[in-house]
Amino acid sequence: MKPFRTIGACAAAALAAAWILLPAGVPAVAAGNTLVVNAASVLRPVTHVAAGGLYALATPTQPAAAQLPALHLNQLVQPAPGVQQLGNGATVPTGDALKVAPLATGAGAQEYVRMPDIYPNFPYQWVSWSDWLAKVNTMVSARLAATATTNIDGWELWNEPDWTWNTAAAGSFDAGWVRTYQAVRALDSVTPIVGPSISIYNHAWMAGWLAYAKANNALPNVITWHQLSTGSAGTIGGNVADFKALEASLGISPIPISIDEYAAPAEVDVPGAAVHYLAAFERYGVHDAERAYWFESGTVNGLLFSNKPTGTYWLYKWYGDMAGDMVTVTPSGSQDGIAAYDSTRKIVNIVVGGDSGNNSVQVTGLGSFGSSVKVVLSSTPDSGRLANVSAPATISTTTVAVTNGSVTVPIANQNAQSAYQLLVTPAAGPATSYQQTYEAENATVVNAAIESSPTASNGYYVGLINGTGDERADSFVDFLVNVPSAGSYTMTIRYANGGTATSTQGLAYNGGAWSTVSYPVTGGWGSFGKTVSTTVTLKAGSNVIRLAKGSPNFAGGTNFAELDSITLVPAA
Repeated sequence: MKPFRTIGACAAAALAAAWILLPAGVPAVAAGNTLVVNAASVLRPVTHVAAGGLYALATPTQPAAAQLPALHLNQLVQPAPGVQQLGNGATVPTGDALKVAPLATGAGAQEYVRMPDIYPNFPYQWVSWSDWLAKVNTMVSARLAATATTNIDGWELWNEPDWTWNTAAAGSFDAGWVRTYQAVRALDSVTPIVGPSISIYNHAWMAGWLAYAKANNALPNVITWHQLSTGSAGTIGGNVADFKALEASLGISPIPISIDEYAAPAEVDVPGAAVHYLAAFERYGVHDAERAYWFESGTVNGLLFSNKPTGTYWLYKWYGDMAGDMVTVTPSGSQDGIAAYDSTRKIVNIVVGGDSGNNSVQVTGLGSFGSSVKVVLSSTPDSGRLANVSAPATISTTTVAVTNGSVTVPIANQNAQSAYQLLVTPAAGPATSYQQTYEAENATVVNAAIESSPTASNGYYVGLINGTGDERADSFVDFLVNVPSAGSYTMTIRYANGGTATSTQGLAYNGGAWSTVSYPVTGGWGSFGKTVSTTVTLKAGSNVIRLAKGSPNFAGGTNFAELDSITLVPAA
């Protein structure tokens, strides 16, 4: 998209926001609000729902790979193979989904492919149906030929059809959607299809299109729309509820929701504003969400400037640090936030923003933390996208008494444009000096399913690891891990094998050679307690460990196994 463009004719119909972005130094509301975090109330597993972007990656080396793992990128929207777009000041087309795939995979990210960006102009200039279908054939054929690429998980058939589709030349979009859907499916029956990617949620538009798509057997695998008007974080809950009601009224089984562009130009690089979007996406059950592409490609949408962090980078790094479960946050006034509880390390990681003055955060559910807790309070400023911030500022490190499982932490002189992190641990600090246990449900789960079980180590596990033999359907889990030093580590895998014979999966890390992991029978599916161990040789810092039923250059595993977690400790 181009910077500061009009958001379609229906933008004026946006619902009133629950909060309003204000200039720096202007109070959002009167101070004195208390945001409440309940560490004992699980919202969903940590999957870093909102850690993604449109045109976040420009080339295989831009942005720098070293800056990406800390963000735990979830889903990206990248342009089609053969992209011709010259977006936002670019002099050459950037972001080809297949070219940047290795960089994305190394950061733990999957990619939706935006097909109409094969056109050179925006808004798109329609040529003819024969031209478009030939382009569809070229794009899909290029993907099918990329047999080593495993992270393409969606074809986005069009972008903002509510104002970019040329009805006079191409006919109705509803019919055009079905025709394009059928053209893709004739070539690729495996890769999910996402859409309709309208510029702003519109009930009447969505109702008509959804009914037509259902009637013509052309429903997408993922529903997409954009949240781009200032303050539209406040409308996300209502939009999700409206779509779910519409879906149910048409007898359609629930479809995952992606907000594949979010935040207005005045919000996207403001930590205190971005927090509201992260909070809404987590709270209302969105599957994934991607920061909008208003400015330069290859900067993770403003998180990097000259390949170094901006102020907003640290907000997303705090988000990337979250592990275990997202827990319930109750906003107060203009103050909102996100929080996660990692039970393996006993860390409650809280990120808040949006208010000014003297406020506070109450954290409940801390009964297992002891009589007192350590609280580290940090902040990151609104630096904009063209200024670097070397690190967050530590405001205070305090020991706070726990009363009835609860503490209240003040935030004095809060700036509404900044974001703030509170790390709450037992008084002696986290249970381990670095993260050693990685839950499978927190990892990059590809062609498998996150399930729940009371015997799983964090209540969830990954099952239905079934696919093999096709890079589009390969079934695997990528663990993005971080270790303090290079060397050999014992990796203990907690698993279940309810079959009647030993099962196997492939193990590879950092793109290296494959080995085989064997899982003896455990006696039941979804019932955990058994482990197997192996040795891996890791580099200091970030590593990607893949456990696969199928993957390129791996012949495929045998039988089946479910994954609960992995634990990494230095080998004896």
